[in-house]
Amino acid sequence: MSLDSSSSSSSGDEYIEENPNSNPKMVDERFEVLTLTEPVELESNHRGDGSEIENGSLNRERNGGDEDDDRLRVENQEIFGDAGPSSPSSSGYAGERGSSSATSASRIDEASEIDDNEIREVRNDGSLEGISDSQASSWVPGKRHIDEDDASISWRKRKKHFFILSNSGKPIYSRYGDEHKLAGFSATLQAIISFVENGGDRVKLVKAGKHQVVFLVKGPIYLVCISCTEEPFESLKGQLELIYGQMILILTKSINRCFEKNPKFDMTPLLGGTDVVFSSLIHSFSWNPATFLHAYTCLPLAYATRQAAGAILQDVADSGVLFAILMCKHKVISLVGAQKASLHPDDMLLLSNFVMSSESFRTSESFSPICLPRYNPMAFLYAYVHFLDVDTYLMLLTTSSDAFYHLKDCRIRIEMVLLKSNVLSEVQRSMIDGGMRVEDLPIDPLPRLGSSPHLGQQRPPTDSPERPTEPFIGIGGPAGLWHFIYRSIYLDQYVSSEFSPPLNSPRQQKRLYRAYQRLFASMHDKGIGPHKTQFRRDENCVLLCWVTQDFELYAAFDPLADKALAIKTCNRVCQWVKDVENEIFLQGASPFSW
Repeated sequence: MSLDSSSSSSSGDEYIEENPNSNPKMVDERFEVLTLTEPVELESNHRGDGSEIENGSLNRERNGGDEDDDRLRVENQEIFGDAGPSSPSSSGYAGERGSSSATSASRIDEASEIDDNEIREVRNDGSLEGISDSQASSWVPGKRHIDEDDASISWRKRKKHFFILSNSGKPIYSRYGDEHKLAGFSATLQAIISFVENGGDRVKLVKAGKHQVVFLVKGPIYLVCISCTEEPFESLKGQLELIYGQMILILTKSINRCFEKNPKFDMTPLLGGTDVVFSSLIHSFSWNPATFLHAYTCLPLAYATRQAAGAILQDVADSGVLFAILMCKHKVISLVGAQKASLHPDDMLLLSNFVMSSESFRTSESFSPICLPRYNPMAFLYAYVHFLDVDTYLMLLTTSSDAFYHLKDCRIRIEMVLLKSNVLSEVQRSMIDGGMRVEDLPIDPLPRLGSSPHLGQQRPPTDSPERPTEPFIGIGGPAGLWHFIYRSIYLDQYVSSEFSPPLNSPRQQKRLYRAYQRLFASMHDKGIGPHKTQFRRDENCVLLCWVTQDFELYAAFDPLADKALAIKTCNRVCQWVKDVENEIFLQGASPFSW
């Protein structure tokens, strides 16, 4: 990730401390105290007046009016988080801490600063799972705490709930607990939505203390998120959109017709066995930056290797295949589409999640109907899926329902070429070597002579005379650089560095991910932005964001990092990415239609 470039993060079982002095209310009573709030009234970065962004957003210096200067400059302003707003009073919800102490606005997701055992996943062997790409595959998705309901104290202590229900109040999916036991709670949510709609309005957000209740109405389908993670409203809404998209991928939007014929239609049987798909997607909200960047990431490969894979996929696409996609876990190796056909990054995210979380795809070649919500939400495509090894899989999409044997022949041709050209062995080597590391950031910001350095090439030891040295501030890369994410706007692709010390623990990595998420939301807030740059410093780290018409850069530094050196380092990161772009990006990919 990515923020876990390739990482799987924190737990699916998020708890919040319970105030022993609080008096939990029943569900109906709790919702009586909630206040309807328009999204524009949301506290931006936890400050209702938006002053944190207006006063803290830093604009690049104008050089002769040239706003597109390729070098990053930041005015001499910083955002400090010592003066945070006072904490809202407890709403009486069982999950509230009930504390009246202030929550610093600058803290990177202070709500996630909880005990380690509250954000890590307890695996079957009893060990604690952290956030790393090697451990991502060991996380086992699926429904948890099936015995819980809205009367359970443990259920109320969960930090983040997701619900899908119908406009008649029938529960369809719940992240925690048994949907049937939550029928009364679902009816309460439906009553809130209907009450507001009867008044000629639409509810989008309810705030109760530290909790946000986010609503998304999609025709007869209602989606609700109840969260006290302090994630921005737009991020939570985007997560509900992805959950809805995952449902459409399985059923298509034509499911609405069933509700038109029978308002009390029960669609739960149609989603039988898909709990694992939804739980895997929700889990990715904690580690995969693609869920908020709306971009995909590629596996680092030599340019010639990626071209070899793309050539055979192009041959297949010319034979009647709509999309040919070769992936390794959640990273793209190569992607080819038929003429004038484009695949949205969100569709790729949902499709890869569907394949990776379904065990049936791994055991044999599969031919399954799927829907791509951004491509055509009303129609099925047909996906031929085959795993070439434990992590690498091929997806061939077509509009024909009887193309199985043709696609199987195409797969055999593709597999032969990939083996002959050593593409699969290069993929495995890249998985072992990993991606970009901040410790390897070149000192010379100018393009080097000769070919670009290979991301997977043998790195000289730290004490090697061939390895350039530079004073460090703290631990990490030059100038105290800890981590970065670079997003190419034109290509809709991103690359992120591997996690390095001191970002070792799951809590630190998740905290940084949430900080990026909030920074992204504030940079793209249309109400008070958008902004070109932001520089934030607090006791946890320094965050620097730079947005141009070509790219977005998000970087994290040591909290003691010098601002001037941090800006200079960001320029070097951008140059480094340009130097190796043929290896980290899929070149020639057509822009996606938004």
